[in-house]
Amino acid sequence: MKLKQIIHFLEAWAPLAFQESYDNCGLLYGDVEHEITQALITLDITEALVDEAIATGSNLIIAHHPLIFKGLKQLHPTSDDQRALIKAIQSDIAIYAIHTNLDHVHTGVNAAIAEKLHLKNTQILSPKTNLLQKLIVFAPSTHSNQILNALFEAGAGQIGNYSECSFQTP
Repeated sequence: MKLKQIIHFLEAWAPLAFQESYDNCGLLYGDVEHEITQALITLDITEALVDEAIATGSNLIIAHHPLIFKGLKQLHPTSDDQRALIKAIQSDIAIYAIHTNLDHVHTGVNAAIAEKLHLKNTQILSPKTNLLQKLIVFAPSTHSNQILNALFEAGAGQIGNYSECSFQTP
């Protein structure tokens, strides 16, 4: 499976628009056209975890916490984080972070914890707002279904639990 297919699945579940402004979610390193043969899933990326990825032949690490949180001004093997990043790059291991965007979905990390604790009536404490965008398309009516299908396939028209939402007028 190509990395871009995995990213598409992850971002359909926890869209990057849901991440906090201070966060760094998404693909941190890797080529989206790269074929993924095996992935490791982790809370944090450490040098030992990258060693495990190398030993197991994994070429993707999906981490909750991003390895690169703030902008890097230099890259030296002086900390565990930087050694892990250097080793992942040298071994061509893609790195994807799914942090606060996963915290903001009702089926994310907090939902799993709430389920283990047998909590009831849970909800997102501070749900993201103003995430919808309006797309206006002018096209011949003979092509409207073809255009709508392409838009829906690309992810447009999703509002909450509803999919393929649209409005048309001649």
